[in-house]
Amino acid sequence: MHRLICLFRNNITMDASSSCKWLHELLERLPLLEHPFSIESLPRDAVYFFYEHGEDWGHGGTKPRVVRVGTHRKGNFQSRMRDHYVNDARIAAMSRNKPKPSDRSIFRKNIGRAIIARDGLEYAKVWEIDFTSKSNRNRFSQRRDISVEQGIEKKVTEELQARFSFRFIPVRSGDSAIGKNGLESPLIATFARCGKCKASAEWLGNNSPVAKVTNSGLWLSQHLNGHTLSEAERAALEDLLNRT
Repeated sequence: MHRLICLFRNNITMDASSSCKWLHELLERLPLLEHPFSIESLPRDAVYFFYEHGEDWGHGGTKPRVVRVGTHRKGNFQSRMRDHYVNDARIAAMSRNKPKPSDRSIFRKNIGRAIIARDGLEYAKVWEIDFTSKSNRNRFSQRRDISVEQGIEKKVTEELQARFSFRFIPVRSGDSAIGKNGLESPLIATFARCGKCKASAEWLGNNSPVAKVTNSGLWLSQHLNGHTLSEAERAALEDLLNRT
């Protein structure tokens, strides 16, 4: 981890568009997973990249563009993917005394926001409440309509299963450090600051009430304006893939 962090600091960054093209092509060396897949077969630690049907990169041709970069807590990759790809049984078991699945996945929450806006549902304010907090459950549970929430959560899962795929880079514990000193920030910024990769007119995210999502074309709102990949960071990523 220390080696990677040192490489990520104080380096001249490359042009965002050329780095974005290079990064997309680098990731093509990895397998592309779609639903259904075995969560148990995934490694404990990884950096992962989501793609979405209908969303192409802007560097020529119709290659898919990355629409989200994700990291996680140590040893938590499998659990993180369960939080994203919530199954019907978990949705059916929802109640006012439990957090909704989207409260444990900002990815799901962002997709749900766009679905609510697209479908004209009067549930945006409740959707924003984080019910992982016991105090919020005590204060606001009476505002919840579980049947409405179940309908939204089911649509989110259907979107993920039908339209999304992902690649991942396995990492050693600590290599995927979240934040400005790790992999996450420059990877996100490289995609976000590319002048060629844009969302399509039909992209679901265009319905999002979150301006950072609609403006970036990514299901993300953090690290969008960070530094793009430097030469040293590119070398570090090559090293990670060569280990895979």
